[in-house]
Amino acid sequence: MRQPRPIVTWKYCLESDQYFRLVGPEPMLRAVGARFCPLASSEVRLLSRCGACPSVEPVIEGCAVDIYYLSGRIYHFSYVLPLYREIGGALVIRRWRRIRYVKRYLRNVQFSQEERTFLNTPRVVKRPKDDLRDLSGVVLSTSEDFFQYNRQTCKSIFLGHGTGDKKYGDHNASTLEKYDYHFISGPKHVEKMREQGLRIPEERFVKIGNLRFDDYLNGKIDRERHLDRLGIRDRSRQTVLYAPTWKFGQGTFHQWVYAFAREITKRYNLIIRPHFHERRHLKRLRLWARLNGIKNVYFSNPAAVVACDTMLDFAASDILISDTSSILYEYLVTRKPVVVIQNGYGGLHRMPRELDIMSCAQVFDGSQDILQVIGAGLADKDCEEKYGKLLNDCFYFNDGRSVERARAFVRSLDDSATRSN
Repeated sequence: MRQPRPIVTWKYCLESDQYFRLVGPEPMLRAVGARFCPLASSEVRLLSRCGACPSVEPVIEGCAVDIYYLSGRIYHFSYVLPLYREIGGALVIRRWRRIRYVKRYLRNVQFSQEERTFLNTPRVVKRPKDDLRDLSGVVLSTSEDFFQYNRQTCKSIFLGHGTGDKKYGDHNASTLEKYDYHFISGPKHVEKMREQGLRIPEERFVKIGNLRFDDYLNGKIDRERHLDRLGIRDRSRQTVLYAPTWKFGQGTFHQWVYAFAREITKRYNLIIRPHFHERRHLKRLRLWARLNGIKNVYFSNPAAVVACDTMLDFAASDILISDTSSILYEYLVTRKPVVVIQNGYGGLHRMPRELDIMSCAQVFDGSQDILQVIGAGLADKDCEEKYGKLLNDCFYFNDGRSVERARAFVRSLDDSATRSN
């Protein structure tokens, strides 16, 4: 049985740029003020100095409010995984059979301060498809599908799962207007919603940047270890990452994967990372490559959101090939070259040039030699500068602190809940 939560309230210190918590037995909290630090203004609710009050202690993890992550598919969870690792929470599933994906792909990623679970996976709660009315706390959703919840006891935050050029589904777009808040990755994210005609007040936007960029920007990814895991032996070759989308976006996997495996591996290592909905073809593709004697081709399973995290494949590669996937923009964090496959898909946003990958990328329309296109991209001396500029035009901050900003905002909701109680 879970232990009752301690009485706790979070405060922010301007001087140290850190969050602190008031913690202790109820009489002591009443004495120092459970809602406001006695040394701070009741209007701004900020501590004037670290440790100014003896009941204040610094913390780097945890959150008193209940956090729930709503992800339509297991790969969606990868977009909030960096935040989960900092503040914990529970993963909401709609069918018990989905728990097999949690146990298979999310082993040993459990938040350290929560009760241990089998295989150390995140806590799981099952709820019907759209009924979360009995939950209280914060629901952070990566799915465009809306859900019912009690607005008196719960707040909803929409993050989504990628900020590319594909439009939100017409039947889902208007549901985004119902969320209490939106975690915004950058100007491109805002432009995407504006171009689709969504009317969301700006006060609901919370600018955090891209959560998934932090580990890459902070140098926490071990490239050599991931190359070992993929089995890449010839490190003298440069490595190409082919990561197309699926049928929603007119993905090019079935059209080009076999040709690319034959041609690209003549000169480069090739990592094939299909979309999550195409992952079932990996076994057959791996067998085909073996039977045809194709070497220097490697495979990354997008369902394995920890072992095959997208950022690991980014670090392992020297150039990306994709089509209409949002991975085109996420790859900007590497400042490495990109090749875009033209596929004629018409459901894309019309972006201004400064927010459009086509302003920088090499283009492959099927008529060129793919090796020449890759070679031109790798030889581009201005690559780092122009992709870096597009990165900063499309995404906020890019300073490795997006998770901190998201964590701080969630804790501010916790603080609000404390005051209302």
